[in-house]
Amino acid sequence: MPILCLTILSFSEMAQKGVQLDRETFSCSICLDLLKDPVTTSCGHSYCMKCIKGFWDGEDEKKIHSCPQCRQSFTPRPVLLKNTMLAALVEELKKTGLQAAPADHCYAGAEDVACDVCTGRKLRACKSCLVCLASYCEKHLQCHNEFNNVLKKHKLVEPSKKLQENICSRHDEVMKMFCRTDQQCICYLCSVDEHKGHDTVSAAAERTERQRELEGSRLNIQQRIQDREKEVKLLQQEVEAVNGSADKAVEDSEKMFTELIRLMEKRSSDVKQQVRSQQKSEVSRVKELQEKLEQEMAELKRRDAELKLLSHTEDHNQFLHSYPSLSALSEPTHSSSINIRPLSYFEDVTAALSAVRDKLQDVLREEWTNVSPTEVDVLLSAAEPTTRAGFLQYSQEITLDPNTAHTLLVLSEGSRKATCMGQHQSYSSHPDRFTVLPQVLSRGSLTGRCYWEVEWRGRGVFVAVAYKNIIRAGGESLFGYNDKSWSLDCNQNSYSFRYNNIKTPVSGPQSSRVGVYLDHRAGILSFYSISETMTLLHRVQTTFTQPLHAGVYLYGYGDTFELCKLK
Repeated sequence: MPILCLTILSFSEMAQKGVQLDRETFSCSICLDLLKDPVTTSCGHSYCMKCIKGFWDGEDEKKIHSCPQCRQSFTPRPVLLKNTMLAALVEELKKTGLQAAPADHCYAGAEDVACDVCTGRKLRACKSCLVCLASYCEKHLQCHNEFNNVLKKHKLVEPSKKLQENICSRHDEVMKMFCRTDQQCICYLCSVDEHKGHDTVSAAAERTERQRELEGSRLNIQQRIQDREKEVKLLQQEVEAVNGSADKAVEDSEKMFTELIRLMEKRSSDVKQQVRSQQKSEVSRVKELQEKLEQEMAELKRRDAELKLLSHTEDHNQFLHSYPSLSALSEPTHSSSINIRPLSYFEDVTAALSAVRDKLQDVLREEWTNVSPTEVDVLLSAAEPTTRAGFLQYSQEITLDPNTAHTLLVLSEGSRKATCMGQHQSYSSHPDRFTVLPQVLSRGSLTGRCYWEVEWRGRGVFVAVAYKNIIRAGGESLFGYNDKSWSLDCNQNSYSFRYNNIKTPVSGPQSSRVGVYLDHRAGILSFYSISETMTLLHRVQTTFTQPLHAGVYLYGYGDTFELCKLK
C-alpha cells in the first residue's frame, strides 16, 4: 500500500477512535481556516496557495519574500507547488470527523477576555477562576473541572480581565482580607505587617456586610422608581386630562362660534330681507303715485289742448255752444300725499348696526382675555423665582381701564399712570366705574404667572388685585375690605396687608417701588419692596376662583401711581 494511503488510513483510524487532533496543525496561519490547495515553503510551513501568493504579492516591491511565521527570507521569490499529500490528508480528515476551525466569533477580540491556556490564537474565555486566577475557554474549563475534586470547588465567575487585581503587589499573595481602617483589600501577610492592629475581616465577611447595604440601597432605589412611576402615571393622566379638556374646549368653541355665526348670518338675512321688503314697498308706493300724477298730467295736457283749440275758434256762437260741453276737471292730487324725504332712507339701519358692531367689539376686547386659554402647567407649579431677573421673565404690560377710573383720577402715559385730582373729571357714565373711592382696575385680566412693578408718589396707595365683579359703590368697595380683593397698603411710614377687611401688619424696607408676583393657578400672591435688592414683604397662599385685575387706590389729592415698563 502506498505510504500516502497508509498515512491517511492511520489518521482515519485515529479520528474514528476519537483521538483529538489539533485543528491548528491543519490550518493556514494567514486565513486561520483549514488549508485549501496547500503549499509548503522550504522552511517547512504550509499555507493556502492563494493566501501565500497574496502575501508575497505585497512584498514584491522589496524584492525579498519571507515566511509569515518564522520570517525566513527567500531570494528570489520561490515557485510553490501544491502539496498533494497534505491536500489529500486535509480532505480525508474532513470526511473522518476533523472539525473545521471555530467560527471567528469564538476567538477572543480586543474587548474580550482570552483563555489563558490556549496557545496560538486564543479562544474567548467563558469563565474565570478566582482561585487559580486564570480564565478558561469551554474546552479548557472542562479540563479544569475534571482535573480533581479540589478544583471543582473553585469559585468560577464571569470572564474578567481584572483577576490580577486580586493579587497583592507587595507579597504576591491572593488578597482574601479587607482592612476596614484603610478601606482596602489586603492579603494575610499585610494583616500581620503594615496593617497590624487595624480592623480587618475576611473579604467574604465585608462583602456580606456591603451586600446588605447594597440591598438596602436597591430597595430605596426601587421605592423611588415606584414613586417616580406613580408620578409619571399621574402626569400622564394630567396630560390626558389636558388633552381631553382642550379637545372639548375646541369642540365647544367651534359649536358656539358656529351658533354665533349662524345667528349673525340670520340677523344679516333678516336685516337684508326687511330692508328689501321696505324698499319694495316704498318703491311701489312712489311708483303708484308717480303713475297717478302722470295720468293726471296727461289729462291736463289733453284738456289744455281742447281749451287752446276752443280759444282759437272765431265763431262766437260756436264757442258759446261748445264751451258748456267741456267736462269738468278731476280733483287734483293733494301735495301732502307726496312726502319727499331727504336722500337717506336707510341710514338709520346702518347707524343702528354700527352701534351694535361697536358694542360687540367692546365686549370682545374687554372679555377676550377671559375666553383665551390660560397658561396650562402640566407639571407642578414652578417655584417662585429668587432673583429679579427670574421675576422679569413673567413680566406683563398692564394698562388701566378708563371705564373703571373714579372721576377724581386722571389717567396718562398711555393709561399706565393715575393721578388723584382736586376736582371731578367729566367722565361718561359707565357701570364699571368706581363711584365713591379714587380707585381704578387694569384693562386686561391676569391669569397664569404674572409679574409687574408699580411706582408711587405722595402720602400713600393701596397696591391691589381684585376680581372684576368687585362692587363699585360704598365704603366696602375699597380694595382689601371685601372677599374679592387683596391689597398692600403702602405709605411713607409702614406697610400693611388687607383681605376681607382683616388687617395684617407687614415689615420691610420702605420703597416707592413695589413688585407684585401672581401665580394664579398655584394661588400665590407676593408683594416685594424693590430698591437695589428685592425684599419679600408679604405672601398669600389661597385659591383664586376668577381671573384677577391689577388695581390701585390713591390716598388723595396729588398722589400718583404708575405701572412701570419692564421690557
